[in-house]
Amino acid sequence: MTVTPTDTDERTSGRVAAPQDDALGDDDGVALVARVAAGEVTPTELATAAIARAEAVEPSINAIVTADYERALATAAASPSGALAGLPMFIKDMTPIQGLPTTYGSRSMIDSSPAVETGDFAKMFEAFGTVLLGTSSMPEYGLTCTTEVVDAPPTRNPWNLAHSVGGSSGGAGALVAAGVLPMATSADGGGSTRIPASVNGLVGLKPTRERLVGGPDDAKMPINLVTYGVVTRTVRDTCAFFAAAEGYHHNNRLPPMGLVDRPLDRPLRIGVVDSSPANSTLDGPTHAALAATGDLLASLGHSVESVALPVDGSFTDDFVLYWASAALSLQLGGKKLIHPEFQADRLTPFTQGLAHHAKRHAWRIPGAIRRLRKASAMIEQGLGRNDLLLSPTMGHLTPEIGHLSLELSFDEHMERMAPWAAFTPLANVTGTPALSLPLGHDEDHNLPIGMHFMARFGQDRLLLELALQLEAAQPFRRNTPDD
Repeated sequence: MTVTPTDTDERTSGRVAAPQDDALGDDDGVALVARVAAGEVTPTELATAAIARAEAVEPSINAIVTADYERALATAAASPSGALAGLPMFIKDMTPIQGLPTTYGSRSMIDSSPAVETGDFAKMFEAFGTVLLGTSSMPEYGLTCTTEVVDAPPTRNPWNLAHSVGGSSGGAGALVAAGVLPMATSADGGGSTRIPASVNGLVGLKPTRERLVGGPDDAKMPINLVTYGVVTRTVRDTCAFFAAAEGYHHNNRLPPMGLVDRPLDRPLRIGVVDSSPANSTLDGPTHAALAATGDLLASLGHSVESVALPVDGSFTDDFVLYWASAALSLQLGGKKLIHPEFQADRLTPFTQGLAHHAKRHAWRIPGAIRRLRKASAMIEQGLGRNDLLLSPTMGHLTPEIGHLSLELSFDEHMERMAPWAAFTPLANVTGTPALSLPLGHDEDHNLPIGMHFMARFGQDRLLLELALQLEAAQPFRRNTPDD
């Protein structure tokens, strides 16, 4: 049953999906761009429909930080041109948009002045001819994998409003899963594209490191964990985005992707990973989805074998410490790193706990960085003779709202988060591409279950070719008003 946002109880339980009797219909982004080019629909009609859908579901999902509808309609009326001309778009609230506040999901930036310049990643979407509707929600500085904030309603999962939407690109995941628009921007520093893709039944590719334009300070990190991207409902939309992005900016050090428009036509060797140091036992629905995905791959002619990653508990400890060092940098240098109006005393208890963890173990940080830099060898050793690695994206079903509250202590929050987000960080550390596909579903809770594929450095195209093949063999379930 589709939730109609009419009272408090309905807004925090059940399911929500936007109506489809408008210019957007049930089309994906590729189809909408083609319809605009053919003159069948105008960018203004698409933007108007997306705004109406956002206003219909936002009381239930709380996914929008700043709406910029007046400027969006003016942009649409000017007949934008580009690779994705006319496509409505929300930008994650970590990329500056000129004239809008950039809060990074944090009270520390809640009173900051609007951005004076649009960030590089958003500029790319302007060049594509997309119509920017505003900014989407995220947790504080993307430091956890649920989109819950302090002193504001949490962002809720459109499939089951009692549960987390994931993070940190949770607002993007909620808007696309609820049917507001077919694509929204994301960024992934430890799984933040793949996690919301997994729990919202979407496609999410973390590309090879430095394939796309990104934030100005990403390359200054000792290990650059962050890559930008999108979450989408269809594989071909993800393919179209990356083809457009490569046309805008091509890293000559990486193999070109081009437009991936044909499914894989050869068998692969795929290693299946069902445990990690942070999660040795999957829950029943996730284990069943992993087994079913292995069977699907075998039915398509791929060779599937169980493998174990040569990753021990020290990797998890080192990653958490490096992650915590980012929080410490925020706490000590936020005015320089983020904005002169940054207020460190407003950081959440979780972020402050992360910073304290890094300060208490500061002497270990250089060694952690050295070890993490050697993690690429873990991928090669784990792959062995295989082309790809398959695991669940998450260690168990997405938890209920509050399970990962940012008001929890650092220790309790990490104890709950580590087993859930056990499989995604390795690809960020190594820079290798990784993809979450919506290949599983838990009927009891009506929650999607993503499957995670990881390839060697630069092999993004191979992941998308396999994704097209899997989508054709097992079409992805959609959250629609008719379900």
